[in-house]
Amino acid sequence: MASLKDLRNRIASVKATQKITKAMQMVAAAKLRRAQTAAEAARPYAEKMELVLANLSRGIGPDMPAPALLKGNGQQQTHLLVVCTGERGLCGAFNSSIARLARDKANALLAEGKTVKIVCVGKKGYDLLRRQFEKHIIDFVDLRAVRTLGYVNAQAIGDKIIERYGKGEFDVATLFFSRFRSVIQQIPTAQQIIPAEAPAAGGAASAAAYDYEPEEGAILDDLLPRNISVQIFKALLENQASFYGAQMSAMDNATRNAGDMIKKQTLTYNRTRQAMITKELIEIISGAEAL
Repeated sequence: MASLKDLRNRIASVKATQKITKAMQMVAAAKLRRAQTAAEAARPYAEKMELVLANLSRGIGPDMPAPALLKGNGQQQTHLLVVCTGERGLCGAFNSSIARLARDKANALLAEGKTVKIVCVGKKGYDLLRRQFEKHIIDFVDLRAVRTLGYVNAQAIGDKIIERYGKGEFDVATLFFSRFRSVIQQIPTAQQIIPAEAPAAGGAASAAAYDYEPEEGAILDDLLPRNISVQIFKALLENQASFYGAQMSAMDNATRNAGDMIKKQTLTYNRTRQAMITKELIEIISGAEAL
């Protein structure tokens, strides 16, 4: 049985941990509002970009060469997985759920005889994936030094991906991130960015006819590289909001668990203290009766 001093030390240690988790919960809640606003503001722009690209692609005639970023290079042998995760932990299953989705995709591709290459954006994703796919990781983007995410960060990642695609290093690129829905729900998502996918049925391209100046091909040559950076920027903002939401929930659960542990330890301490007092009283009474 633990002594009273040990129990007091345990209670004090759990109380200190509870203060830390409570503080982290409050910090995450304060940052979540701004991150959620940024993520929600980026969604309409990214979705409209996809619709514009879909409308432009419909206007390309059979005699007009389609850009490789839109139609692909005709092969699907080498796949690039761009896995975006957080830079820190203490956020529940946020990082592991994204890594699990990417891991399942990589295993499925390898089982089909495909070649898999991985670009990790975020330290936690790199740590989780390198245990099994260290030979497949070709790049690691560390954003720990970035205080505020900006489009320039996404553009740097997008430029590297486009450069690798131009060199023929891969055929298909898929972006992995966590879409923010609420504080308690973040959805791991896989989105193909090269070649560009057509929008879902709910956001189908308009059937109206448009005349473009310059021609569709020239506009696509400018928009397609920008679209990749836009989709990556949206993924980074969604990840940031999801991270703070997951961290807020995880720290709230940790604070509650610490409170339950304090109650149990306090009850054990009181019972142990009462037992020791009773024992001492019995010894005193027994000694007095013996005299």
